[in-house]
Amino acid sequence: MRMKRFQTSLGVCTLSVGEGAIENRLPVLTAGRTLFIITDKTVFSAHRAFFARYFPDCTPFLLPAGEKGKSEKQLFKILKRMSALGLKRDCRVFAVGGGAVGDVGAMAAALYMRGVSLVQIPTTLLSQVDGSIGGKTAINLGAIKNAAGCFYPAFEVVADPMFLRTLPRREIKCGLGEIVKYAALDPALFTRLDDMETAALSSITFLSELVADCAFLKAEIVEEDERDEGLRRCLNLGHTTAHALELFYSLSHGESVLFGLLAETRLAADRGVCERGFADKLTALILTSIAVSPVNIPDFKRIHSALQLAKADKKNVSDGMVRLSVPVAAGEWTLFALSFEDYASETEAILREIFSK
Repeated sequence: MRMKRFQTSLGVCTLSVGEGAIENRLPVLTAGRTLFIITDKTVFSAHRAFFARYFPDCTPFLLPAGEKGKSEKQLFKILKRMSALGLKRDCRVFAVGGGAVGDVGAMAAALYMRGVSLVQIPTTLLSQVDGSIGGKTAINLGAIKNAAGCFYPAFEVVADPMFLRTLPRREIKCGLGEIVKYAALDPALFTRLDDMETAALSSITFLSELVADCAFLKAEIVEEDERDEGLRRCLNLGHTTAHALELFYSLSHGESVLFGLLAETRLAADRGVCERGFADKLTALILTSIAVSPVNIPDFKRIHSALQLAKADKKNVSDGMVRLSVPVAAGEWTLFALSFEDYASETEAILREIFSK
């Protein structure tokens, strides 16, 4: 197990990552506290022994799995349950699950009694390398993803690979998308992944070894820019296009990030923003990652309709330009703006060219 502490607006957050993290940290984090556990039905079913061992006197609040749990209705159900139990400000919320559980669980912790202690226990590869760290909370409003939320960092994040061994293949690939994003930002990580075969990139044993590196990198970024006003925007590499594809095609977030990062890297290289040599290496890594099973290539004949959703991206302002966080070189990135018309036509041409072969 590796540990890292970093400063947040609420104090110090501890990251505990690796084998034995649960066994070492949960007895400490649960001692002498009134606990409230939030998870989803899938996680609870897969890990009943875990809940029985570490939370024997608690009945978890069970969310619907996935994005259905990130709703105003579910958020207020949680808050009403906490109130009905008579929980006080000294209680501690444990959000045990993937990104959706972490988002709505953290938002409930932020709102209840104007803020109670929160521990994130991410159970997916995606949430362990990215989603559980940094304090972003959210629910969806209608079709708009993460439209309401706040910043509320956890007291501790406990990421143990014990949960990853039960993940379906699609969830592993979902986490791979964010790992590739971090590789674009970190030369050492990129070197580890460069020229990797598809088999290695689908190995949960290998990918588990990268969790701490990704998580600790994000912690360093968040410590410098918690509120997403500068450096933290580098974490949006590929995400403008990714969010549009995710909503339109019902792809997983990680799959969408791979396609989004591919398109935006090529676009940046074509416009002279990203070094061509690095762009070629990064796109090769992305294409190898896309080839990891299960392979799900959207129908890019409909891409123009999908890209309309990029107009609602939170990075955009009222000038009508689309703003992208794009790689420049190994470990370097920049914000890049272009008209929606240029963005849509160039992105469409790139994805159709690559996936019509």
